[in-house]
Amino acid sequence: MKVQVIEKKKGRINRTTGEEIKGNLRVCAYARVSTEKEEQINSYNSQLKYYEEKIKANSDWKYVGIYADEGITGTLDYKRDGFMKMMQDATNNKFDMIITKSISRFGRNTVDTLKYVRLLKEKGIAIYFEEERINTLEISGEIMLTVLSAMAQQESENISSHVKLGLQMKQKRGELIGYNGCLGYVYDKDTKEITINYEEAEIVRYIFERYCQGVGCTTIAKELTNMKYKTLTGKKKWHESTIRGILKNEKYKGDVLQGKTYTTDPITHRRVVNMGEENQYYIAEHHEPIISERMFNQAQEILQKRGGVRGSGRRKGNFSRKYPFSSKLYCGFCGSLLTKRNWHSGTKNSITVWHCMEFVKHGKENCPYCKAMKENIIEEAFTESYKLLCNNNKELIQTFLNEMEEIIQEESNESSIKRLEEEKQILKEKIDKLIDLNLNGTITLETLKEKKQNYKTR
Repeated sequence: MKVQVIEKKKGRINRTTGEEIKGNLRVCAYARVSTEKEEQINSYNSQLKYYEEKIKANSDWKYVGIYADEGITGTLDYKRDGFMKMMQDATNNKFDMIITKSISRFGRNTVDTLKYVRLLKEKGIAIYFEEERINTLEISGEIMLTVLSAMAQQESENISSHVKLGLQMKQKRGELIGYNGCLGYVYDKDTKEITINYEEAEIVRYIFERYCQGVGCTTIAKELTNMKYKTLTGKKKWHESTIRGILKNEKYKGDVLQGKTYTTDPITHRRVVNMGEENQYYIAEHHEPIISERMFNQAQEILQKRGGVRGSGRRKGNFSRKYPFSSKLYCGFCGSLLTKRNWHSGTKNSITVWHCMEFVKHGKENCPYCKAMKENIIEEAFTESYKLLCNNNKELIQTFLNEMEEIIQEESNESSIKRLEEEKQILKEKIDKLIDLNLNGTITLETLKEKKQNYKTR
């Protein structure tokens, strides 16, 4: 038996025809910097110049071009436009080899790095990492690449951990981190101070005052839209969610809560609401308030009452004005609110009833004697009661009207007094702060007098 060795071809092989590819190796380069700082920009420009000269200097190579990303993280591939364009061109067979500085420049996510390396390898496209001296088409290339890519990802996680620790230390010292803008306030990036925008502040006060008067978020949103006011982003239409977000924002009473959200991991950069997984930092009296603490707390109480106390993910004791009898009917046995329900919904036998919420949510054993009441019976009972009030009861009606007028007048006076007291307290706090600034030498006595006079004449 005689074995004949058929030697491999020395050049590059076309995987479609099996023929040896003639001509120079088509080479491109990939460069990336993760930030837009001056030193990184200089590094970025140096990389572009270096690779162009390097490829053109090799007589066996043909310069195809350079793909680059500036100020982009390497952990998320889809955010790198230059990288994704390079992969698209690789699919279209526009080059034979990619040169890049290191594995960390190519990508810090181990899984994505290996995915793209294998994808290019299937197409016969090599990647050469200069610092590690790895060619992915060589046998040992992927083993070394896996180890070093994991190390690059670990480095990214360590950097993220250090940055996170630094931000937490700043928050602990009371420094403002990650301010995204707030209706009624202006943020100075240099001094990191928040000052009031008085024109927008009037909108904020209107929202809180109307809500504390019992008006719902949807109605307030419609009112602001009709009044031609614009949102923080410049939109003409207001939404219920925007009003609710303003009502929950502690900045309007002069405080700041930092750490409302956090990043789950440095690879996906996914942010979620902080429900106690990470530390939060509450800074009281951080800046000048737009509304009083008393009004803010009153709004929170109403929000909680209307939203219901959440237990096991379900609402209990919800307060609303969706229907005429909403939050007005109570169970005679357990005292909980009645909720509106539809029996046989979608059929000709559909019936609207009001039923005990305790019974509906937690079963018959919690209110065994309650019965569902048809809505038409409740409407008839209300109509009959109203007729009894109106027919031949002039004295009763007049007494009722007099009492209502007194109550309305008392509430109106009380509301005006409360509003004036709140405004007085806010002005007092502003004057106290001006005095402190004068004592510290930040403002002159003349400025203090001028500001004080402006506050008094408002």
